[in-house]
Amino acid sequence: MNAIDARLGISGQVLKAATDAGRAALIGYLPVGYPNVPGSLAAMRALVEGTDGQGVDLVEIGMPYSDPMMDGLVIQHATTKALERGVRTHDLFSAVEAVAQAGATPMVMIYWSLVDRYGVDAFARDLAAAGGAGLITPDLTPDESADWVAASDAHGLDRVFLIAPSSSDERIVMTMAACRGWVYATSVMGVTGARAQTSSAAPVIVQRARDADPSLPVGVGLGVSNGDQAAEVASYADAVIVGSALVSRLISAEDAGSGDLRPLRKTVADLAAGVRRQRR
Repeated sequence: MNAIDARLGISGQVLKAATDAGRAALIGYLPVGYPNVPGSLAAMRALVEGTDGQGVDLVEIGMPYSDPMMDGLVIQHATTKALERGVRTHDLFSAVEAVAQAGATPMVMIYWSLVDRYGVDAFARDLAAAGGAGLITPDLTPDESADWVAASDAHGLDRVFLIAPSSSDERIVMTMAACRGWVYATSVMGVTGARAQTSSAAPVIVQRARDADPSLPVGVGLGVSNGDQAAEVASYADAVIVGSALVSRLISAEDAGSGDLRPLRKTVADLAAGVRRQRR
């Protein structure tokens, strides 16, 4: 494996494959444990399968946390319910296995104290054994990540850190140098959540990232809720990340007293068509 391939890791290769196919990758977020553990695993499989075989390229599996700093109200609702219903860290590894077996690449979004409590090297070991590609760590900065760098190197895992419109040029350079796989560009300031319009700051932060390091793919999250928005973001980003719009389908199904995943699949199909509409 050459130096560029090593930098892309497992998940970055997925993004590169989409780029080589003339489109952006689609990344879908769902938390493990909502509406319950089996239901969340079924929903993640639905993300991968989509409709007519067009699903997400990568599943971002969220681990519920009692103090989610960046999560919007929709995701907070789902993760709070998951915690109340007894989700545990071992369920996260079950979700990773389920996504990998379904044929997509699993990444884990997790707040750092949960990894630290589990044991950094032990967590990396168990994540790799389950088939996980790596971690997205919203509250861990590169300058505080020595333990994670060592563990991820030891177990061949990707490291995805976040940049934001408020990040200085120096911080962007440092963050991207610490990443393996891709970098997560938050397109708006504040917490997550589906929005009626995408952020005008998104193409700016993507360009700043590309100026800092054109070799590392850039994924954009926070706000995308439909295929038209996905196509817009796909015109300048390497990956389109969708969370709240997907979680809301599960909440609606539970509110209706059903486990119907067809609305979720329909939303995934719309998003998948969106990222393919904008040819590169």
